[in-house]
Amino acid sequence: MASGTKEIHFEAHIENYLVNTVKEYHSVSPNLYDKDLRVIPSEIIVFVKDSQPKKYEELAKQYGALVDTKIVENIAKNITKNKTLEVLRNGVKDRGQRLDLAYFKPANDKTPEHEVAYAKNRLAIVRQLKYSKRNNNEIDFVLFINGIPVITAELKNALTGQNHHNAIKQFMQDRLPKGEPFLDFKRCLVHFAVGTEKVFMATELKGKSTYFLPFNTGLENHSDTGFAVEYLWEDVLRKDSLLDLVQNFISVQTDKEKVYNPKTKKLEDKKSTKLLFPRFHQRRAVQRILNALKIDGTGKNYLVQHSAGSGKSNTITWLAYRLANFYQNYTDPKALYDSIIVVTDRRVLNKQIQDNIRQLDNTPGVVAYIDEKSTSQDLKDAIEDKKRIIITTIQKFPVIAQSVTNYPDRKYAILIDEAHSSQSGESSRQMRKALSLEEAEQDEADIKTADEIIADEIAKKGQQPNISQFAFTATPKQKTLELFGTKINGKIEPFDEYTMEEAIKEGFIKDVLQNYMSFKRYYKLVKRTEIEDKEYDKKKTVRVLGNYVDLQDHAIEKKARIMLEHFTSQTQNELQGQARAMLVTKSRLHAVRFKLKFDAILKEMNLPYRALVAFSGTVKDPDTNEEFTESGMNNLGGKISIPEALKLPANRILVVANKFQTGFDEPLLHTMFVDKKLGGASTVQTLSRLNRNRRGKDSTMVLDFVNDPELVRADFQHFYGKNYMEEENETDPNSLYTLLDEVDSFNVFYETEVEAFAEIFFKSNDNMEAIQPILAAIAKRFDNELEDEDKNAFKAASKSYTKIYRFLSQIIQFTDIDLEKKYVFLSALLKKLPYVKSDLPVDVVNDIELDSYKIQHKFTANLDLVSEDGEDYGMTPGGGGQKPEDEVDFLTKIIKVLNDTFGLDLTDEDKVDFNRVKKNLYENQDLMAYFNKGNSKNNIKDKFDEEVDGEFLNFINTKLDFYNKMTDEKANNLFKSLLFKEIYDREVRGLRK
Repeated sequence: MASGTKEIHFEAHIENYLVNTVKEYHSVSPNLYDKDLRVIPSEIIVFVKDSQPKKYEELAKQYGALVDTKIVENIAKNITKNKTLEVLRNGVKDRGQRLDLAYFKPANDKTPEHEVAYAKNRLAIVRQLKYSKRNNNEIDFVLFINGIPVITAELKNALTGQNHHNAIKQFMQDRLPKGEPFLDFKRCLVHFAVGTEKVFMATELKGKSTYFLPFNTGLENHSDTGFAVEYLWEDVLRKDSLLDLVQNFISVQTDKEKVYNPKTKKLEDKKSTKLLFPRFHQRRAVQRILNALKIDGTGKNYLVQHSAGSGKSNTITWLAYRLANFYQNYTDPKALYDSIIVVTDRRVLNKQIQDNIRQLDNTPGVVAYIDEKSTSQDLKDAIEDKKRIIITTIQKFPVIAQSVTNYPDRKYAILIDEAHSSQSGESSRQMRKALSLEEAEQDEADIKTADEIIADEIAKKGQQPNISQFAFTATPKQKTLELFGTKINGKIEPFDEYTMEEAIKEGFIKDVLQNYMSFKRYYKLVKRTEIEDKEYDKKKTVRVLGNYVDLQDHAIEKKARIMLEHFTSQTQNELQGQARAMLVTKSRLHAVRFKLKFDAILKEMNLPYRALVAFSGTVKDPDTNEEFTESGMNNLGGKISIPEALKLPANRILVVANKFQTGFDEPLLHTMFVDKKLGGASTVQTLSRLNRNRRGKDSTMVLDFVNDPELVRADFQHFYGKNYMEEENETDPNSLYTLLDEVDSFNVFYETEVEAFAEIFFKSNDNMEAIQPILAAIAKRFDNELEDEDKNAFKAASKSYTKIYRFLSQIIQFTDIDLEKKYVFLSALLKKLPYVKSDLPVDVVNDIELDSYKIQHKFTANLDLVSEDGEDYGMTPGGGGQKPEDEVDFLTKIIKVLNDTFGLDLTDEDKVDFNRVKKNLYENQDLMAYFNKGNSKNNIKDKFDEEVDGEFLNFINTKLDFYNKMTDEKANNLFKSLLFKEIYDREVRGLRK
């Protein structure tokens, strides 16, 4: 019979690898373990004698024959008092001697004595350790560093019918810490529950309340050669890794949050302490980056796509600390980076980095925190003083440009938190320029021509050889992926990823698409009989009228009552009666009106709580001319913030308008009411406010009054796996020439004016006022010679050019200086051009009345996602070309279309379904990719027919009549023929109507 089928064989396999295969541990008998002192005395003494003989001799002079006993007792006492991590890192004092209890790997070869000391560490494995004086319980194996226990593990072999769940149960039920000093919090650094398929970990044993975290390589572990979890002992538990974890990762984190105390009826600070052991993906991301830097050096970008719930804050902290003392080569005379700059808008991260790094390195002044209260000079001083780690906000980033140019030979690592919101614009270009090694001396610049200076500018603003950038985000946009992604086998991908799918399935965040309620509004408008029928732009009028309907008191009251009825009947009872809700509105005025309506209805219902509102500035209601502010409506007296006030039982609902939709983590949030059009990453970021875990939070709920649930599902699906971009779909630099041709076709400016502008702008001779007459003349020509339609088209093409050039200049270094000239010139000109008045037909609301309005619940469903990655596409010229002709129609016909679409009788409902099918086909990226000249027309048509039939199939359960009509052979063929011709002409032949 094959061996290895029992738990004991699993233990022996791990022991054999660590002791005999890699020879980094030695086996120690469990009999040598001292249950009173919770250490292995013989291991401690051998280590001290071997690594610190002189100190041992001095103590022997004082203690005499009791020296070994006294040393071990003192160390055991220190571990009980200060805990294991502190003792391993900082040693203990004994009769004037400081005894080191562990030696860590030196970062370079400048201290050979540290290399010798590191080699003297003694790593031991003890199997079947009887740790208790009260019973004969045995832990499968315990790892020791120099006689001090650091890791426990319970093993289960699947071939015995048990797995990691049984190991977790064993820890929870049989390894109770009460009365067992060996199991005290912070004595052992981590407890592993190990099956042959999965690994889980906990850093504090609390009986049934113990929280075990997954410690796996992904959703499934895999090995071609042995156990699926062999990474645990073949990587994580290896000597270098274990000591690296103790030195650079494991830390004690104290969190402080405001909680409501029902006894005192006040908000109080609640502190909680936890021992941080990196999850597998956190350690992996840091190690991968460090390994890559040993090869790459400076000058490259790295994208870390880690989902909400992944612990990004700690990953950023650990990486920043490691980079601050990172040597590319072991023989290098100095660290690779002079300063590490962390860019974040999260205050919690700022403090967390400081606190955690203080544990890892208590040298004063390692971290410089430049917050909103700090001045620009504080940031300059931090850079000039070569602070190892500088934490700042994106708002302060441009200040760097004014100071680091004094030190062109320094190297920088930039860590960007939530990169998609901070690193795609001009501030990023200027940052690269500021940190550039290529910075020219002023006296050199004075003698260069304008074209030479422009060439220098181009060189400075692209990717710089002395800058490494590390971007962290859960939802990378296309630009983020192109800027920071890594090319792997013809694709641009994140350097490391921990996906939304992993975070949900491992239980770190909630799946907010479960329990998704969709509502639809139906209304009927009528034209006032005394008003003459007039023509309006159809599309814009529909938009204005839709907004008008949603602001009507009747519409807001209908929605508000549905929301409050749901809240009182369901939400308020969740989370042991503590659940909160958020309403996301489309504008500040909507937020104000909903807040007022909520107040009135809550008072009418005699409910003991109210709603808060969040919006910026002052809102004037055009119907009443009354002005509203956030502070005035909430009446919090300036004593507490909105997030803190939401924790009070008197405040249960938060109404928001473009605030708290990102970065707001309140675990009590259970329900979200959505009355705003969402799309793309904003869908994920907004709804993800609900995803934070909390004890007792078993579900979430979304009530959506606006968005198509299938589009919401598609937005989440895009970010469910990792994001990638095929190399051929990158932004095409040649599109810039197409856009410039379009800009030039309007004859708004002459090349001589561009040259004159550049000559002044780039030479920086304090005569910038000289560019004003040039721009003024062009702006006048623009205003006098172009029709409104051409004005809009010129602006659109110019904006598209500046947007794409600004983006591409961060990735590639252009050799055509004319592109940079035009970029700077058009950027300035766009600011100077006169404003073209919006032609939204806002006056149309005076010509109509709302006849009827109702809201209908469509369905409640789980919007399930599938395991797949999200494909992205580069930027394409947008907004250029001739403005599409407005589709003009009489107001009566526009109202008819609206009533047909949203009306109560829905007699032409098929038209809505036609439009939905057409829209879905246009948004089907796989299908649109088929429409190219490289595919034959027949192949494209086959793919098209297949996708159309798939769209119609979606109606079989919901609208059988429509499905039957559209699967009729004649109707089906006619529809396919007409729509295929339209898309083929547009996408392949390039014809536009």
